[in-house]
Amino acid sequence: MASSGTIAASEGTRSPAAARVDWVDYAKGICIVMVVMMHSVLGVELAAGETGFMHVVVAFAKPFRMPDFFLISGLFLPRVIDRDWRTYLDRKVVHFAYFYVVWVTIQFGFKAPAFAAETSWRDAGLLYVESFIEPFGTLWFIYLLPIFFVVTKLTRPIPPLAIWLVAAALETARITTGWTAIDEFCARFIYFYSGYLFAPYVFALSDRARSHPALALAALATWALVNTGLVALGASEWKIASLMLGFAGACAVITIGTLLARAHWCNFLRFCGEHSIVIYLAFFLPMAATRTLLLHTGIISSIGTVSLIVTIVGVLGSLAIWQVALRLHADFLFERPDAFWIVPKKAGPVLQAAE
Repeated sequence: MASSGTIAASEGTRSPAAARVDWVDYAKGICIVMVVMMHSVLGVELAAGETGFMHVVVAFAKPFRMPDFFLISGLFLPRVIDRDWRTYLDRKVVHFAYFYVVWVTIQFGFKAPAFAAETSWRDAGLLYVESFIEPFGTLWFIYLLPIFFVVTKLTRPIPPLAIWLVAAALETARITTGWTAIDEFCARFIYFYSGYLFAPYVFALSDRARSHPALALAALATWALVNTGLVALGASEWKIASLMLGFAGACAVITIGTLLARAHWCNFLRFCGEHSIVIYLAFFLPMAATRTLLLHTGIISSIGTVSLIVTIVGVLGSLAIWQVALRLHADFLFERPDAFWIVPKKAGPVLQAAE
């Protein structure tokens, strides 16, 4: 995953920075930058027909890039899962559904002419309708989050260990049906549910890293070496090993986020985490435009450099689009209007990262 600031937030109201959990924003900032990087690098390399130095960075992050994002998305669910179904569905389903509808329409608007040129406008229209069954492009994450929220609440009567074991089995089963929602649910639910189930241990890990930074740095160095070696061996595709790499990487990102928060370094990453939904929803446009410009003009020959520039523009460009939208009073692009709330917003600050 969401207000104008956070992908995991779902209350849609802003809170002062002091009400947020600092390391969570840093961790989400790292995750959203890695997501933009993945799409940027692979898109450039596919279009160019060759790889660059950024491919190594994307491969290194592959085992934990999405596991960490989903784990953090489930981290604060224990605080709100006891809400009545009407409020819960409003915050956890309608909220993300609103952003999906708005942005799938925007993305499709940019891509429809190309689709129609290849087939017909009728087929392009059918593809748009299909996007509400088969998630479109980069938006599958917010398509899947509401499903995770609902499944987690529905399964509360079942022993948590049983749910966790089934989720772990689904991840290791490498289920491939061709339907994104089904395949990604099977591959990712274990991380979301673990964030929900083991939240106290995650916070304890962060507290320990904050209290013992030298030990945390040594653990991170060890993890980086092991992750690099196993990725080089292709272990991210192995059953069980991929699950272990996902959790290890998620713990590493949490630790890095905690250390950055402790030192007050890289505040831009924290800002990105606070506004991760802005970046997630809007990065596709500056990313695609910059990729097309650089590859067609050929002004930069290094594919790795092109990939890096596209990544940077994707992040900064999405934030620029957000600022333009605010100035044009198009807030509805990044903040759910009151008319689309089932349960009215409550006044006062909420723990934004928790929602």
